[in-house]
This record gives sequence, C-alpha cells and structure tokens, in this order.
Amino acid sequence: MTYPQLLADIGGTNARFAIETAPGKLDAIVVLPCAEYPTLSDAMRAYFANQAAINAGAANVLQAGIAIANPVHGDVVQMTNHHWKFSISAVQAEFKLTRLLVVNDFKALAMALPFLDDTQKYQVGVGEHHKNAVIGLLGAGTGLGVSGLIPTGNGWVALDSEGGHTTFSPTNQREMDILQFALTEYKHVSSERLMSGAGLKLLYRALSYLQHTAADDIDPPEIMRRGLANECAICREVLSTFCELLGTMASNLAITLGTKGGVYIGGGIVPRLGEFFSQSNFRQRFEQKGRFAGYLQQIPTFVITEPYPAFIGISALLNQAD
Repeated sequence: MTYPQLLADIGGTNARFAIETAPGKLDAIVVLPCAEYPTLSDAMRAYFANQAAINAGAANVLQAGIAIANPVHGDVVQMTNHHWKFSISAVQAEFKLTRLLVVNDFKALAMALPFLDDTQKYQVGVGEHHKNAVIGLLGAGTGLGVSGLIPTGNGWVALDSEGGHTTFSPTNQREMDILQFALTEYKHVSSERLMSGAGLKLLYRALSYLQHTAADDIDPPEIMRRGLANECAICREVLSTFCELLGTMASNLAITLGTKGGVYIGGGIVPRLGEFFSQSNFRQRFEQKGRFAGYLQQIPTFVITEPYPAFIGISALLNQAD
C-alpha cells in the first residue's frame, strides 16, 4: 500500500473525504455538500485545497478509493440520485493518480462489516451470528442501499447490488393502501421509494391522505423531528411504518442470501432514530415469515453506529486489490 491515500464516500447529498496516512489511521475527514459543486472533480479539488487535507499530505496522494451511491460498470459513472457524471480514467489522469478504485458505496460498506467492533454497532433483538457466514446489509438514507458479504477461503467478496430498486411488497391492508397511493405518482414503486429520505415524505403524504388530513409541506428531517418528539401523530406513524417496512425488507434479504452472519442496518436514517428503532416493530416484522419465523429468530440484526464505515471498507478493498 502507498500512503497517504485518498478515501471518499460519495452519496446523493454529501461527499465525505479522508486521508489515510497509515493502515486504519484516518485524518482530515471533511464532509462537502454535493449540491455546492458542479462535478466530482470540483469537490475533490476543494478537498485537496482544505488546510487539514494539506497537513495530512494531500499533495503526496498517489492512489485513491471512491465509494459512490451508484452502480459502477465500466469507465463512465452517472449518479442516480445526483447529477454528477464522470469518467474514472479522466479523474485518475486529472489528479495524477497511479490507481483509482471506484466501487458502489454499499459494496464498500459491506467490506467494513467484519472489522466493526461493539463500539461501532449494536444489536436489535435476539439471534447469534455465525463466524465466516454470509452477512446481509441494508441502509436507508438518500436512497436504499443493499449488499451482501460472502466468505471465501482467504477473505470476503462484497456483492454489487441494486436491491433497493426491487419492487415494494406490502404485507397488510394498510401497506396495500400506501402502495395504491404511491402508484398514483410512480409507475414502479420500488422499496427505495418508501424506505429512504424521500420515502419518509412519501409515507407522510400517503398516511395523511388515508387519514383525510391535510399534509404540511415539510421535509424528511422535520418529519423525523416531529415524530420522535411525538408532536405529530402522523409523523410518528411514518417512523413506525418505516421501521416495519425495513424489517420486512431485511428478512427478505436474510432468507434470500442465508445471512447466518447477521443483517446490518446502515445509512443515515436508522442511527438517528436511536431508541425509537430498538423499541419499534422492526424485529417483530423481521421474524414475521410464517414457516420461516424460527429460521429468522436465529439471525441477529445490528445497527451500524460508526459514522464513517465506508472509509473502512474502501480501504480494505484497496488493500485487497493491491
């Protein structure tokens, strides 16, 4: 490995950068709003000009790893939830990098999971993880990320997945009604449409409509604030519904991949829910699978609390690719 090296985690809202100066040692962590920069290169130049990055040795960076909230196939990357579009080879040439690794952000996040300790995660519900077993990953933020981690003889293989765009599956009449409302706005209602930041707003509009109540023009953070403060019954129901939907999504992932190593929940939303999530029906819905309830009771579920887990994963991928 060549140090220092640049690590980046690019989402639909924020671009997070860090300089890894030695194995596992991160310096100059800076978060830049994507909307303030026309291109990825503009954001990278702003970061390299940051005094903390300069002090960490940004001028000596020769290789970089970027985790991005998007499929990565070929040289050109066009973000799904943001307007940035770039050529990997062109960015590598522009910044004179000997190597630039660009991967899906949840592939990077999945690679971080074996390295997380008990201070970087907490368990929700029962179940015991098996060592060297398949691990599942979900994360709700700007979008809904999905991945899995497969053990091999000498390490792990992280799956490139766009599972957040699978079709939403309701499990009761209320969720069928929510789906019917969503279908008036979208021809295809994916899981991401309801289990994401924008999904909180769609759930709020849907539940307001179903309860014949005028919906306020509020954004997801305000929905979360009102719900957690118990200032708005519908906002609180939005959060409860979100947790239940995520439980079903997590159980689908668990039985699809056979995640005896557990299912991890990342992204920006769930950690902010705190104790509300732990007390919600998430785990009840996770185990609600009829004949497979007993199977799912044995699989643990964890919430990731480490603020920058993708940095850990992209570093591991860089090391693995070396």
